Amino acid sequence: MMDRLELKVPPVALALACVAAMWAVARWLPALDVELPLRRMISVVLVALGVAVGLAGVAAFRRNRTTVDPTRPGRASALVATGIYRLTRNPMYVALALGLTGAATWFANLAAMLGPALFIAWITRLQIVPEERALRAKFGAEYDRYASRVKRWL
Repeated sequence: MMDRLELKVPPVALALACVAAMWAVARWLPALDVELPLRRMISVVLVALGVAVGLAGVAAFRRNRTTVDPTRPGRASALVATGIYRLTRNPMYVALALGLTGAATWFANLAAMLGPALFIAWITRLQIVPEERALRAKFGAEYDRYASRVKRWL
């Protein structure tokens, strides 16, 4: 059953759903609120860092004239391994995870803090793994060499 969900949920939509769920559980379960000193400042920094990482990823794709559509990785016209892609194979997903971590910090609720972990688990299994299969099929040994030297996340 899980295979049918591969590449079906756009990652940005999933991240937005996670934020909505995190907000809802924080409102419904105030007993799980925690005190986080400087939480607003930390949240803003995490979200800003996420935006910067995400924009760097998109810019690298644009420079290499390849698709940013995560639901169709087979349409990639280039294997991007420069810029931010020297640090992580998935900067756009790292960006979304940073944004979700910023939101979790803002909500300061133990239940809401599960959101980023659930996002990472979903995106790894149902987005990244199928993308890697498609890139391996398209770029072969070139992709394998890249994947051997750059981590999936960080």
